[in-house]
Amino acid sequence: MACHRARAPTGRLGQLARSYGFLSTHPPTRCGLATFNSALAAHLNGGHGIVRVTAEGDDERPLPGVVHTWAALEPGGWSDAATALNRHDVAIVQHEFGIYPGADGRDLLPLLRRLSVPSVVVLHTVLVRPTPAQKVLLEEIADAAGAIVLMTGTARDRLLAGYRVDPAKVSVIPHGTADHMRVPARRHARPHLLTWGLIGPGKGIEWAVRALPHLGDLAPTYTIAGKTHPKVLELQGESYRDGLREIAGRLGVASSVRHDAVYRDQESLSLLVRSADVVVLPYDSTEQVTSGVLIEAVAAGVPVVATTFPHAVELLTDGPGLLVPHRDPVALAAAVRRVLTEPGLADELTGRTHALASAPLWPSVAARYAALVGSLPAERPTAALR
Repeated sequence: MACHRARAPTGRLGQLARSYGFLSTHPPTRCGLATFNSALAAHLNGGHGIVRVTAEGDDERPLPGVVHTWAALEPGGWSDAATALNRHDVAIVQHEFGIYPGADGRDLLPLLRRLSVPSVVVLHTVLVRPTPAQKVLLEEIADAAGAIVLMTGTARDRLLAGYRVDPAKVSVIPHGTADHMRVPARRHARPHLLTWGLIGPGKGIEWAVRALPHLGDLAPTYTIAGKTHPKVLELQGESYRDGLREIAGRLGVASSVRHDAVYRDQESLSLLVRSADVVVLPYDSTEQVTSGVLIEAVAAGVPVVATTFPHAVELLTDGPGLLVPHRDPVALAAAVRRVLTEPGLADELTGRTHALASAPLWPSVAARYAALVGSLPAERPTAALR
């Protein structure tokens, strides 16, 4: 007979010594979910084990803390992944369409239903116009979960308005951020504009490059920091980045654009972000309800110019940045010019950061997850096991 670690048979998890099981992509995979999961796991007190989800072509070598790997091409892999998570007191599951095997990641659902421990599902995306299959699947995932976490009020409102979900299960816990403010700001001789993250179509960087000729008299440097997204690299190579270089050359601003195609550790990223005069987020998406880069930029005390994607609208309206229409380089340039030249504006924008409760540091975010977990039943109700 298999041995299982003893659990409290009744009541809430409360302040019991906890072991957290995490289900997500995870380093060495390089994506937003992997970075988020790694940071949350590192800041939650107690033991933990990572069940890492991998895609074809991923580096399969597990980092310390990874107790099981669920390979995308492994038939029925959800069953062994559920068994690994059941060895912990609670399962914290990162959800994004396209991460898990099956149509729309449907193999996550039987895993959630197999869990004997309570689960927290973190929704990184809530689509306004899901397909019928995506809508039903997300509702079933929410039904199977013990708790649902969203990172913005916009995402919560979108979920409750568009999906059949129990509101009592839903909590908003913002995306965490590193403490960039501990790094001194080191400004460049020329104005420094910065976009960072994994690079690929949809980032809208071409619109920022097209804005540069309208800022010629200010002679800014524009740093595009980050490696090409591995999935983009696999399917398209460096065609997106090559296209950015072609646009810059054709507009005569190639000498103003710097490609910093590396994956930075936290220390060097903090130094880079704190060297910026403006963080530019020209994303094409009208769906993005959570942006870790936006949270990091705001927490770093750097003014932001962003397109009107949902998270930016929520965080920057009357906040530490300016909003511009999508795909409008003239408007983007005008907003950047205001930040760089309008007396007192940059200080006013960064001063608004201190009033925000929306950009907490990771230890504070982890404490809110721990409090949520503590409110869950110590065992998943038998009726919920299907």
